[in-house]
Amino acid sequence: MAHADRKIVEDALSPDLVEEIWTGSYDKVLPMTLLDFELSAVLPAVFYMFRYGHRRGAGNFLATYGPAAGTPAQKRRQTTVDRIAAKLAETDELTGFDGEVEQAMLGDLLLCFCLENVRHGLGRDKQVQRVAPTHYMASWIDLPYSVAHLRFVPEMIVAMLANRRTGDHVTPTDETDRTRFPVVNRYEDNPLLRAFSQGVTRRGELLADHASDRFDEEDDAVGLDQLLTIRLSQQLGTAPRKPRPTPKQGPDADRISNQRPIAEAAGRRFSDDIRRFVRSYAASAPRHAFVDMLESCISLGLTTIVTSTVEVLLHWEATGRVTDVDAQRAAQLFVDCSNGADRRLRLRAEQSTDDLMRRLERVPVILMALRLLDYEARSRPRIKSQKVETRPYATAWLNLLGDLVHDRHAEAQRVAILIEDKAERLAEKVAEDHDDAASTLLGDADDPRHAVWRLASGLMALKGASDFQKNFIGMVDSILAVGRPNGLAVKRATTRGSGPATRRRRDVRALVFTDSVLDYLVHLHLLAGPKGGADANIVSFLDFLREDYGFHVDTAPPGMAISNEVLGRNRAALERRLRDLGLLVGVNDAERMKRLVPRFEAAGGM
Repeated sequence: MAHADRKIVEDALSPDLVEEIWTGSYDKVLPMTLLDFELSAVLPAVFYMFRYGHRRGAGNFLATYGPAAGTPAQKRRQTTVDRIAAKLAETDELTGFDGEVEQAMLGDLLLCFCLENVRHGLGRDKQVQRVAPTHYMASWIDLPYSVAHLRFVPEMIVAMLANRRTGDHVTPTDETDRTRFPVVNRYEDNPLLRAFSQGVTRRGELLADHASDRFDEEDDAVGLDQLLTIRLSQQLGTAPRKPRPTPKQGPDADRISNQRPIAEAAGRRFSDDIRRFVRSYAASAPRHAFVDMLESCISLGLTTIVTSTVEVLLHWEATGRVTDVDAQRAAQLFVDCSNGADRRLRLRAEQSTDDLMRRLERVPVILMALRLLDYEARSRPRIKSQKVETRPYATAWLNLLGDLVHDRHAEAQRVAILIEDKAERLAEKVAEDHDDAASTLLGDADDPRHAVWRLASGLMALKGASDFQKNFIGMVDSILAVGRPNGLAVKRATTRGSGPATRRRRDVRALVFTDSVLDYLVHLHLLAGPKGGADANIVSFLDFLREDYGFHVDTAPPGMAISNEVLGRNRAALERRLRDLGLLVGVNDAERMKRLVPRFEAAGGM
């Protein structure tokens, strides 16, 4: 988007309005920035926010492990695994790493277990960008350097798990509030923190003290990966402080918003899934397997939240109402259980995902319309006097905005006139600048729909819908953990077209079940009944995938034709992989005698 285009819009409308709408996000629908992020870096930030009750600011990592001189950008580039290993080798906590070979080994261990380079790069001479969630003390390490690079995903997860029923922000949990994921006051009772805090003790009684957490050196229950993370954090002396207020965020820069996704059903399911999984398997599963499955849990949960949100938005566009919670569903998608090995299955999965991507193309215009309506509604005294709650869920507010579009509200006509005036002013301004596409969208007086759709479409044409689409797809790739061992999708580049003029290169995606995802889904499903009970067979597992998450294996998603032969191949591929992983046993060929079995024993107290 050229700066000149924004200036045209500001001249036609107002700088205040443009400041609010010239974005891709709308937190009342999905309280995260619609940009790419690194899923593996989310958990340490979640640990921090649960422990201290506020967002994370800058810490001591760069000052401790970076060079003494240079600009902040230069220091970040020079903070490599080699430099970090050399610094750790000088400490009293790690001995025997004085030589060059020994430090190289230490660096390889850090890169293997604890740290990750920019763009997943290999080698000890690359810039370090992320810390792995091997232990609670990873929350002391301020990587990425700005928590905003995680696009407010940790804040959204904390808000969903803490489940504060009132208030604009997530506040410390009261002693009388028996929430399943308490914040600050009873952090030892938080199952997520407890699962990762082996050997951690607290010095003093002040929970808000950022230097009070200590590691008990007598504790021998931690593994090598956890110990390395602990040693890295100990050199920092303290956890990061609160973020500094910014002019845009004001004094609330450090506070955790209590805004939840409009896809309320998917958010509740995610919260329940992570609670049951952590409580049941944190103690029995090996740490590496547990972390992989937990990240698969987060990937799956965020995927269903985002696809459910898209379905809610499309329903809102048509009806002006948010889908009832009981009727909310994630997108229905075909999953390639061969993990890309079977070409026919891969092509069907790519076709299914392409259908979803086409549905996403309408999302930028819907979000722009919502931002426009939100701005106008908040300026109307009669609407402000209604004091419609928007947190934790903005369902009532979005329904009100829908009433304005569908002429079901007393202020609907007034708002329609205001938006019509804005569309006409902008159309005249754009016509002067010879932007024919945007001018046509804005000036189409024959469009029978509400003027907000003309204005939203014209604004997106000026702003660059393709840029938003690229950002949105980057976010989708991030939550799917595309190409990662514990992710939900793979991606490949294809070329379409018969000649040089028509040939076009693009990426296609297919949903897959990696080993980690299968491991997680089976273990989660087995928690549905005591020791699996009657639900521990392959038939109920397939029903569970389809009904709870919209994942189709042996059935075709609605609107998609897949032959029974292909569906049978997909189911056979799933059963073969489950057997290879030790998760399926069969007494005979009867479907309900093919039993799912866990690799790890579930603890009680779910």
